[in-house]
Amino acid sequence: MILIAMGVSGAGKTRIGEMLAERLKCTFTDGDAFHSEANKKKMHDGIPLTDDDRWPWLRTIRAAIEEKQRAHETAVFTCSSLKRSYRDILRGNDRDVCFVYLKGSFEVLHERLASRTGHFFDPSLLQSQLDTLEEPGADEAIEVSIELTPEQIVDEVMKQMETRRNQAS
Repeated sequence: MILIAMGVSGAGKTRIGEMLAERLKCTFTDGDAFHSEANKKKMHDGIPLTDDDRWPWLRTIRAAIEEKQRAHETAVFTCSSLKRSYRDILRGNDRDVCFVYLKGSFEVLHERLASRTGHFFDPSLLQSQLDTLEEPGADEAIEVSIELTPEQIVDEVMKQMETRRNQAS
């Protein structure tokens, strides 16, 4: 099983991803680590990434996912995964890749970003991410509100994963 915590910046992908990995006793990999220095500089300078900026980044994350699958390992990744076409690259043809959509309002996300320090993402890019976001449907992702506590979010994800497993059997 591969989980990908997704959503715009400020949704809590890293925190929730780390907590899910701890709960599942597996590895955690932050998708931001795969960004090129050029991508990080653009985001730091308040310049939105284009699809051409994102394709190599997404393919690199997909390669890391495939490496975990070849090793038969459960793993948790984070990646904004804003468009369905991005999620299609990350998912490939695999049924064992599950997205966890961390959904929040502009106000909550903006407040979180304004209080965050030491991150390369310029908070002024939030609106461009929300404009780019193609929200996943129930067929694509487990959706959880970021207004819950991190513990409640992880509990909800685990509950929905169990429900999906039971429906599949």
